Amino acid sequence: MDGHGIAARTRAPVFLALLAVLVTACGALTPGTAADPDRPRTVPSQTAVPQEDITLSLTFADAPALVDALAAAFHKRHPHLTIEPRYTQFADYVKSIKLTMASDTAPDLAQFAVGMDDIAARGDILDLGPYRDAYGWRKKFPAAALDQLTGSGERAAEGDHLYGVPAGLSMTGIYYNKELARKAGITRPPRTLAEFDRQLAAVKKAGMTPLSVGALDSGGLHLWAALLNNAMEPEKYRAWVKGAEGATIETEEALAATAKLVEWSRKGYVDEAAGGTTQNDSTGAFVRGRGVFLINGNWAAGQLSEAMGKKAGFFLMPAAHEGARAVSSGFSVSYAISSRTRHPRAAGAFLDFLASKEAQKIVAANGFLAVDEEAVPTPKGVLGDVARAHRRVTDDDGMNHFPDFTAPGMLDPLRAGVQKLLAGRTTPEAYLASLQDVWDEQYGSGR
Repeated sequence: MDGHGIAARTRAPVFLALLAVLVTACGALTPGTAADPDRPRTVPSQTAVPQEDITLSLTFADAPALVDALAAAFHKRHPHLTIEPRYTQFADYVKSIKLTMASDTAPDLAQFAVGMDDIAARGDILDLGPYRDAYGWRKKFPAAALDQLTGSGERAAEGDHLYGVPAGLSMTGIYYNKELARKAGITRPPRTLAEFDRQLAAVKKAGMTPLSVGALDSGGLHLWAALLNNAMEPEKYRAWVKGAEGATIETEEALAATAKLVEWSRKGYVDEAAGGTTQNDSTGAFVRGRGVFLINGNWAAGQLSEAMGKKAGFFLMPAAHEGARAVSSGFSVSYAISSRTRHPRAAGAFLDFLASKEAQKIVAANGFLAVDEEAVPTPKGVLGDVARAHRRVTDDDGMNHFPDFTAPGMLDPLRAGVQKLLAGRTTPEAYLASLQDVWDEQYGSGR
């Protein structure tokens, strides 16, 4: 995911934060007036899988390998049904998804993203409530996962409106090359931010690149968010993401986190080519030994596990003090059904397939974190590191939303702003002010 763990059913309430941002404006999820009043607003309650040949289009922005694997497994189980994936880069996906779902050529299925609440309100995705009941999704998915994809309305308390189903969960952090780290005298993950500072300096002194960052797309904002997560109280940060009255990103804590990013760049800790490097390319360079640390998400864990084996490790960005609350950025990969699909039962069968043990094993094998940890084997190696880190974050209620989920127009200033910070072409103060300007435009200044 560009943008964006294991959560046992017994800890389901804890990872509510993973999915909260998509329904922050809950009223927006209440079905509104559709452009076509005769278009279906909800799925049929029948779950019989169609036996005729049907091809379903699925538009998405995250994890092509995961989607391809899920589509292949679904087709193997239901040979008459085929999923046709249509990948779009995350930034373009966020910009175009509203128009895509409103068009006469809308896909049958779509990944949830920023702005999907408006799409639900407009009636361009179907209410999945009947499928939740007919398929028994309350037993198959953790309650919190469904609750956070549930809309408001007169029957909100009954969980009446459902607009998506999750496949897997995500989280960001720091990967490290254990062999290269030992060459710099580093034998364990840092326990504090000050210790991480010293490790970055040691790597630089040893003549190696300390931190690989793919800032051309989302890697830079993940690095900034990782520092911000530990500097700013999660409750204050979440209020800003949700558009709460009086919320602001122009705080002393956010300024300190942004200044730390600039400091690391100025000291040469960040790869000099970060501004022109994608996340995929920075991960590839890390695999080839061109960096000791790498900022990325769990979606890269499968690739790193396969390519590096026991050489790869993972840890969360450390806080100022040892033993502090574990925090990270994360979300889910969730899918909705278009109200323009001609095959809602076939699409519903695919969403139900996501809850199967087979699908959850595929999710885990591709580096994502299963919505139900009981469905997958206990991960090992770097995948195990990610799973344990996620458990810490969920136990501490420390999962924050990705910062671009604040508003549909937030991604560009985040990405471009971090590039300018790394290049020394803007100040932390100006950067934070630019983000708050987008917030004010979305939620109204002076609220």
